[in-house]
Amino acid sequence: MRLENKVAIITGAASGMGASTALIFAREGASVVVTDLLSDEGGQIVGQITASGGTARFQKLDVSSEADWDAVVADTLAAFGRIDILINNAGVSGSHPDRLNIETWDQQMNINAKGVFLGMRAVIPVMQKAGRGSIVNTSSISGFVGQDYVHMGYNAAKGAVRLATKSAAVQFAKEGIRVNSVHPGIMPPMRTSMLSADPAVRKQMIAAIPMGREGGVEEVAHANLFLASDEASYITGIEVPVDGGYLAI
Repeated sequence: MRLENKVAIITGAASGMGASTALIFAREGASVVVTDLLSDEGGQIVGQITASGGTARFQKLDVSSEADWDAVVADTLAAFGRIDILINNAGVSGSHPDRLNIETWDQQMNINAKGVFLGMRAVIPVMQKAGRGSIVNTSSISGFVGQDYVHMGYNAAKGAVRLATKSAAVQFAKEGIRVNSVHPGIMPPMRTSMLSADPAVRKQMIAAIPMGREGGVEEVAHANLFLASDEASYITGIEVPVDGGYLAI
């Protein structure tokens, strides 16, 4: 198994890409800490993992809260004694119809950007002591280009994740910590999606994809798996688009 004896914290793991990543990581031998704000849904993912013979536990987490991050790290170390992998997946959609909405800008910075930084800040000291670790940050194709169907704060936050990943990769490489980013393209709508969930808008979005279809959450999860595994032991600071060719245009 590709993650045997590894311990992974996965944020936003109650649904979507995070849930798929949690299920696949457990199947590959990892002990998984499922974190999310949605306790019932997160507990269901844990139930699926344990019912299949895997190891998992749920921890409620607001990624914008330093105290919540401290609790997740403490709980994980108490349960498993180590943290090998962090998948910074939690986030909110940016497809707000009011392009100049200040609250949306603040939300994007607080969750999609600051939440990723706080996750790295929480686990890197643990990984430094161990002399190893892999962090995968979820950015987006929106971290590369401007788009007319998302708030500019979403582009800005995902761009921040992209460059913060590179910065962390350079700063902590000598301590055995790898930091990479994945950049999903058009995926199934999130719970927080607005414009991007509209069928007419989605039709236009998909028309811009060379492969002509939306991606599946498991396709992002498998990219996470590769980057988290020892198969990627000489890979750090890279960007992996999972976008059906969108960024190749």
